[in-house]
Amino acid sequence: MYDVVVAGGGPAGSAAALTLARAGRSVLLADAGAGPPQVGEALPAAARPLLRDLAVADAVPGPGHLPRLTMLSAWGSPAVAATESVADPHGPGWHLDRGLFDGRLRDAARAAGVRVEARAIVRAPVRRADGTWALALRTPEGRQLLCCRWLVDATGRRAAIAVACGATRTIEDRLIALHRTERPGTERPEAHHPETERPETERPEGASGPALVASAPDGWWYTAPLPSGLVLVARFTDADLPPARAHAGFRRAAAHTSRLEPVTGDGWIAAGDAAATFDPLSSQGILTALATGMAAGRALDAHLAGDRAALRRYAARIAAITAAHRRNRLDHYALERRWPAALFWRRRHIATPPANPEPHDTHPAHFDHSR
Repeated sequence: MYDVVVAGGGPAGSAAALTLARAGRSVLLADAGAGPPQVGEALPAAARPLLRDLAVADAVPGPGHLPRLTMLSAWGSPAVAATESVADPHGPGWHLDRGLFDGRLRDAARAAGVRVEARAIVRAPVRRADGTWALALRTPEGRQLLCCRWLVDATGRRAAIAVACGATRTIEDRLIALHRTERPGTERPEAHHPETERPETERPEGASGPALVASAPDGWWYTAPLPSGLVLVARFTDADLPPARAHAGFRRAAAHTSRLEPVTGDGWIAAGDAAATFDPLSSQGILTALATGMAAGRALDAHLAGDRAALRRYAARIAAITAAHRRNRLDHYALERRWPAALFWRRRHIATPPANPEPHDTHPAHFDHSR
């Protein structure tokens, strides 16, 4: 019998497992390890105190990632503004090798006493009369039957456990990402189209060059160097707009803002993207995953120790994070007024987002690209 089974081996799941194990709880972390590797993600310098709190400040960032020294932005104007990391009291952030980053977090959890199961999926959890869970763990070696007192849902946007337990997910927009990786200096025909033009000539070339965010009539572009030496090119637009169908060779990924209600239930708690997802413009996804994972672990440990208000405080914290993100998202999109008639921008210039639109595809946000 485990105290806690954590479903999901990303940053949120590892942070929750690590926090619980260090509090003396018995924990199993099920890492599905499925899907293509995530690329192009950045960790802001504001994560340094959080990594110290998790006691992984030296081991997890480490070699293999690129420092994020400069951020270029063309937003609200065609002029490109540069922000240097020397202005940040925390120092530079990182362009991450996500596989390396996530693996180091799981290694830290394992070192703290967590049983980490690779390529493992939690299936068919059933709440028993005594208040514990019976579940199946599907692994390459076969099916294992386990019991635990609590479940942490860190399964990402699917929130598979929470939704199966009756929670609902509200989707606030239709944002998607069209992305690909390429060699530095690759000619991009779409960059010269009048409806997709980016300030490419003002962006230093090479994988060690700065990242760039640039708004466009039907969305915005993001380019960033990768630790592999390649460059990520991503276009963000709404799934029902023409640019969503216009780019051959680009992969498509969900990027919408969403929230789960409730974020805790009878024997379960959600963390990371399972609890809420945020506009990628904020660059806060991994930071928030780490923060909510650690907060979920602390709340659950306190609850198991008899603190009946711990889960309510956690739910209130997630609500405050999502409310702050909504305010900051509206403020930042309001800075871009060059295309007032464009549907993408009209949608983001209204105060109330559409209620749960169809997405069309398979810590508060600061919207500060200096980090």
